[in-house]
Amino acid sequence: MLDETDRENRAGNVDPIHLPIGDGRLQQQIDFLIEIDKLKSIIRRSPLIDRSRFENSAEHSWHLSLAAVILTEYADDAQLDLFHTLKLLLVHDLIEIDAGDTYCYDEAGRKDQKQREAVAADRIFSLLPADQKRDIRDCWEEFENRQTPEARFAHAVDRLMPLLHNYFARGRIWQEHGIRRAQVEERMASIKPGSEYLHAVATAIIDASVRKGYLAE
Repeated sequence: MLDETDRENRAGNVDPIHLPIGDGRLQQQIDFLIEIDKLKSIIRRSPLIDRSRFENSAEHSWHLSLAAVILTEYADDAQLDLFHTLKLLLVHDLIEIDAGDTYCYDEAGRKDQKQREAVAADRIFSLLPADQKRDIRDCWEEFENRQTPEARFAHAVDRLMPLLHNYFARGRIWQEHGIRRAQVEERMASIKPGSEYLHAVATAIIDASVRKGYLAE
């Protein structure tokens, strides 16, 4: 059971923690780390594979990061910088603290998604010291723009993992939202620039989903 302090923390009503060491840079970094704890409260539309609940965005970021470590051998670029890829994955959804998680098939919600996320990036990354603000903002923008091998592979993993969740949850969310094969194929097409092999795997999963009745043709 939450006590009153817990409730105030959840509501964001507690004064920032001020460190007794007079280090302004570290204070900014701690403020940022405290702020991003809120990512654990952003609920996504992807169910856990055991279908007991939906995952949150922090869990999603962790799962993607470990997936990139495990699957890096399938990246098309053999010189891929894995550490940099992990930075992109760990940063890319932080803006959801303010902007929320926009369901990938929500056409109305996607209309102003980029604007909402840019405003969120301005506020959240500005909590950091100037040099780290620029670095983390650059990572977020790099992921969004998909112009580097690391961003393309990070994006491929970001697309593949929810597909696996939907498949092993037997298409529950696809069915609830009336999602059809062509929509999922369009979504998965962006895996190919980062990994042709993983794109072929995604295509096989889509085929199996349709065959088993998890996804409508």
